[in-house]
Amino acid sequence: MRLRRNLTTLSFVAPLLIGIAVFFLYPLVSAVYFSFTKFDLLTVPQWVGLENYKRMADDPFLLQSVRNTLWMVAVFVPVRIISAIGLSMLLSQLKRGAGVFRTIFYLPALAPPVAATIAFVYLLKPGTGPVDTLLSHLGIDGPLWFNSPDWSKPSLVLLGLWGIGDIMIIFLAAVLGVPVSLYEAAALDGANAWHRFRYVTLPTIRPVILFATITGVIYTLQYFDQAAVAGSIASGQAVTGGGISTAFGFPEGSTFTYPLWLYTVGFRYNALGYANAMAVVLFVVALAVTVILLRRSKAFSGEEQ
Repeated sequence: MRLRRNLTTLSFVAPLLIGIAVFFLYPLVSAVYFSFTKFDLLTVPQWVGLENYKRMADDPFLLQSVRNTLWMVAVFVPVRIISAIGLSMLLSQLKRGAGVFRTIFYLPALAPPVAATIAFVYLLKPGTGPVDTLLSHLGIDGPLWFNSPDWSKPSLVLLGLWGIGDIMIIFLAAVLGVPVSLYEAAALDGANAWHRFRYVTLPTIRPVILFATITGVIYTLQYFDQAAVAGSIASGQAVTGGGISTAFGFPEGSTFTYPLWLYTVGFRYNALGYANAMAVVLFVVALAVTVILLRRSKAFSGEEQ
């Protein structure tokens, strides 16, 4: 009976185990193996040991992509979380039309990343775009946005803020789930609006903040679609038919993220061994950041390790 029960349980979880083995473990093990080889899909992989990993230290494009990606992590993730919390707090206070405004703020998150990026590059087109036209009527000279190395990454952050509806909905559910009794008790103790937010709302939604931080960091470390499309469209050298644009990173490499350089190495230069080594490093970094954030969260909340 025990064997039959175990086999029945295994049969139910077998699809999940097979999926993990085929679509996660096998690609991961293969990537680790190929990272130690010279591989171009056309010839038999040649074992080169740690050469691909040593090559990273002397790759100027890799170092530039790392700086751009770290900038996005340090700026985009906090700004996204703070904006989502502020928007959720605002929507939670609405008495009329709350559903309409929630829908309006959530709809941009449903737009496909490529289409949204193309539209955003058009809106921020220097000189003739709708945003610069509106600024000119106000007597303000708009920046070059995606055509400026100083403004290209802030423009990507604005693009990300335009589509924060997904994380905003999660924060809104968390804010609405804070017990009213806690606010009432704080008000009886003389707490003002800021104190209620600081000492009641934030501690209660801390797990959601942790979730948003971890997923935001992982998402930004894999930032690819928007950077690739924005650079290509802004440069006027966008490609069709699945090609690789020579304008990736435009302008002046300011939008060259780590995944974008990984893709370029693998599929423009056919250095798939080196690209696999970069992918393994990216996986290790994302895993390490996740573990550190989880452990720091436990220490901050006073839980036992």
